[in-house]
Amino acid sequence: MFRTALRNVLAHKARLLMTVLAVMLGVAFVSGTLVFTSTISDAFQSSSQKGYDNVDVAIQPHSSDKETGRPGAASKLDQKLLDKAAAVPGAASATGSVSGFTAVADKSGKLIGDGFSTRGGNYSPAKDGKDARYPLHDGVAPHGAHQFALDAHTARKAGYKVGDTVRLSVDGPVRETRLTGIFSTDDGTVAAGGSLALFDTATAQKLFAAPGQFDEIDVKAAAGTSQSALKDAVDKVLPKDGAEATTGKKLADDQAEQIAKGMDGMKTGLLAFAGIALFVGIFIIANTFTMLVAQRTKELALMRAVGASRRQVTRSVLLEAFVVGAIAGVAGLAAGIGIGAGLRTLMNGTGATVPDGPLVVAPSTIVVSLLVGIVVTVLAAWLPGRRAAKIPPVAAMNSVHATATTKSLVVRNSLGAVLAGAGAAGVLVATGMDDGKALMGLGAVLLLIGVFVLTPLLSRPLIALAAPVLRMFGMPGKLARQNAVRNPRRTAATASALMVGLTLITGLTVIAGSVQKGIDKMATASLKADYVVSMAGMTPLSPDVAKKISGLDEVTASSPLRNSPARIGSGTQYLTGVNGKDFGKLTQLDFAKGSLGDLRGGGAVVDDSIAKEKGWKVGSRLPVTFEDGKKGTLTVSGVYTGNQMIKGIILDNSVLAPHQKQITDMQVMVKTKDGATDATKDSLVKALGKNPAISVSDKKDVSDDIAKMFNLMLNMLYGLLAMAVIVAVLGVINTLAMSVFERSQEIGMLRAIGLDRRGIKRMVRLESLVISMFGGVLGIGLGVFFGWAAGELIGGSLATYELVLPWGRMGLFLALAAVVGVLAALWPARRAARLNMLEAIKAE
Repeated sequence: MFRTALRNVLAHKARLLMTVLAVMLGVAFVSGTLVFTSTISDAFQSSSQKGYDNVDVAIQPHSSDKETGRPGAASKLDQKLLDKAAAVPGAASATGSVSGFTAVADKSGKLIGDGFSTRGGNYSPAKDGKDARYPLHDGVAPHGAHQFALDAHTARKAGYKVGDTVRLSVDGPVRETRLTGIFSTDDGTVAAGGSLALFDTATAQKLFAAPGQFDEIDVKAAAGTSQSALKDAVDKVLPKDGAEATTGKKLADDQAEQIAKGMDGMKTGLLAFAGIALFVGIFIIANTFTMLVAQRTKELALMRAVGASRRQVTRSVLLEAFVVGAIAGVAGLAAGIGIGAGLRTLMNGTGATVPDGPLVVAPSTIVVSLLVGIVVTVLAAWLPGRRAAKIPPVAAMNSVHATATTKSLVVRNSLGAVLAGAGAAGVLVATGMDDGKALMGLGAVLLLIGVFVLTPLLSRPLIALAAPVLRMFGMPGKLARQNAVRNPRRTAATASALMVGLTLITGLTVIAGSVQKGIDKMATASLKADYVVSMAGMTPLSPDVAKKISGLDEVTASSPLRNSPARIGSGTQYLTGVNGKDFGKLTQLDFAKGSLGDLRGGGAVVDDSIAKEKGWKVGSRLPVTFEDGKKGTLTVSGVYTGNQMIKGIILDNSVLAPHQKQITDMQVMVKTKDGATDATKDSLVKALGKNPAISVSDKKDVSDDIAKMFNLMLNMLYGLLAMAVIVAVLGVINTLAMSVFERSQEIGMLRAIGLDRRGIKRMVRLESLVISMFGGVLGIGLGVFFGWAAGELIGGSLATYELVLPWGRMGLFLALAAVVGVLAALWPARRAARLNMLEAIKAE
């Protein structure tokens, strides 16, 4: 039986090629994901470890101070502690560091980087005048408020050289600063495409902390002193509260762990799409082996007649699957390594630079790839193998293939109806629940499986709807419809592969479009302001920006928004300070009770969710401990409906500002005389010094940013799901090619009685088109249902959510299904048309 299985594989290489390709693509996606994430993770971990080469012990603010469990910012480390750390036994040196957001403009005035990874810090020279963390390879160290040094990667990207004047922004105002030095760094943020600007320590402290204060103190051990011994010595000089020491090894290990966790999310997402491609591939494998078994009915029956047992027949089919899966696994692994390398190159090409490092192919990747290829193929071939074992020896006496019994069809349809009904019920029930994600997910899976099981039953009536169109093509069209419904199981398995892909694509499109519409509606409905001014990377603005804006002639109303932690009752809440006099002119809040008023005199408005949670109502007096520790009382003057744009506790800045340690703004809302016009926007940008870090956005800009974000997300998902569609195309090709082989005699007879080669081609193409359109209609229908259901859940947390059916894109998806059908039929149709009619008639 072993030799027989190998002979069958080697004798029918062409007809198993599509199966190998289908499995190989899925395995390649899995192995490529594992190689890519391992490579990126290893590169970042190596880079982060290099960053700690000069840190044996780090002194940082105590972890409890860094949490938001109490009002106020984390405490800073002072010069006195730095001097003590440098003098402990076993310490070679101690370096204080501060850091914060620093935007660097390119020569055209645009921001370099995305804002989240544009950082600034301090250059702290040792006794030799050099900072070991940042070796200079051009120029000199910065001195004074008007000098800075820049990392080599950013300098090269922007075309800057020593002596250039560069526009920088830390908290709003533009700084014209001279570039005095260019340095290299192992900082992982820079390696990933960010930028790093360094100032002298005094300047950096003014910009990012306070004079004489640091964010971290790094201690270097003297020769012969271990990190643990140095930590013990440092612990003795630390204040009882406010600071803690950590070894450089632990910091590196913690960062490596964080990087690994960060990659886990990407890995899980990519593997999910690989799983979808493999799931679609299962249909192809099962279909292929079912057809192979049907074509070898006589052969298998003769094997039974000469003494082979059912178990041996099943094993022979599974052994074929094992060989196919092993070949596909090895090929998929090789292709996956190429995909992993290609993805890293692609990331570098898009500007998201990845640190240098070797391509990592872990032993687990090899094992997983081979197991996935073999297990998926063997499992998919198990049911056809069982069917093969049931072929009675008497079947060797005729050419009748084993057909599905009425009982098996009844059982299948009953099971499908139960699964689909239970799944649909689960999804519908979940839409009315506050937290129905788990139930909806389970229901969606059951419904999808149920529809797949029912697809043979659904194929006849749905394909019958295409009959009027197919009649236009004459006899080839009629034959195509009959061929499509002749074997509903095969048609169902072929169409289901495409159905799964289009279900996911359509569902995601409906959800994304609806959420985008909801957020867009929320943004435009809650804002009456013409513009919102903010900093890149969600960085706070200097209050000077709001002052400058309010003094402009074209501005009629403006309000900065400020955040400050405070203790109300037993918990910490964030207060939002606004210009109470103008806030009502800039926003459109929906008040359930009370009103906005002018918020002066200790008045505050709260959103409905907080009011409900805390039991507050209009007139409630709230005892508050402000950021500076002083106490006060706020009176609730209104309860409004909160949203993602405006929510929380809002009060006047005249009440909040005296208690803030450092006044910064999250954003500034602006209303102008002439409304949102290009000229007004240009005037605001010019007034703010054409700052690369400051964004001046009108409602259209907000909507465009939202649309851009969702379109980027959708395009990424489409790219990932394209793998499943490609596998589905292979499935259609495979089914048609083997169907042509199976119907060789019939095609020969059609040729003999007058159907020409063009008619044969048209028949096969129309059959492919009908099957693909059937899968497309099912997929789009299920996708719309799932998109609507998910939207009902989302609507609970997004009040402005509105179902949007993307008719244009759904039409495009249906056209895609038609294109799939036409392209998939090219080779099988050509093969059918080239059959020799006399040889085909004699074929068994």
